Amino acid sequence: MMTRSVIEICRGLATGAFSSVEITQDYLARIAQHNPALNCFISVTEEQALEQARQADTVRAAGKAGALTGVPIAHKDLFCTDGVRTSCGSRILDNFIAPYDATVIEQFNQGGAVMLGKTNMDEFAMGSSNENSYYGSVANPWNLKHVPGGSSGGSAAAVAAGLAPAATGTDTGGSIRQPAAFCGVTGIKPTYGRVSRYGMVAFASSLDQGGPFARSAEDCALLLQTMAKFDPRDSTSSERAVPDYSAGLGQ
Repeated sequence: MMTRSVIEICRGLATGAFSSVEITQDYLARIAQHNPALNCFISVTEEQALEQARQADTVRAAGKAGALTGVPIAHKDLFCTDGVRTSCGSRILDNFIAPYDATVIEQFNQGGAVMLGKTNMDEFAMGSSNENSYYGSVANPWNLKHVPGGSSGGSAAAVAAGLAPAATGTDTGGSIRQPAAFCGVTGIKPTYGRVSRYGMVAFASSLDQGGPFARSAEDCALLLQTMAKFDPRDSTSSERAVPDYSAGLGQ
């Protein structure tokens, strides 16, 4: 399994060890090779990913790169993505093309991240094994006969299998934390109100919260730094200043 962390990818991009296009092509190739067995992805946005990667390389060449410019990421398929199917793992929404981006997606797009695709999940996030998706079950990459947990099982399995260095998920009653544990990756459910729910298809609005999956706490801190913000479009969004999540990692 690939073991590149988000931090390592950021360093490689910054030093010119590889380009965003090269690293994106690498992950797309791994998805094509391994997703048939794992079923982590519902949709793979190859053309969009390569275009975003080319734009990221141009931005970097101009000296305007941000923290996540050019870094590939996968998104749970209940975050609305403008022009891309958002199914929530359900036949009901199989043909639904979102007309706008969720705030979380906006944040990553503005930060220059590259979307590899949308990950599989329990239908409408109602499950904890990723066995009841319309698109089929997700396998745990450590043992294909085992479940990856849920409902964000596709995101956790994709990171564990090295199909993406990071992914987004949502957590109502364990849907980030449990699959992270099952798949041996790091995941965090942020404090309610820290990450905007705008454009995130709801399960239980008073409990749902978006958060990241990655290979380490260091990676998750960097990802949460991008995800967290006050959003007036979410009536429960916190107006507290976003702290520096990486600063406290050494304590």
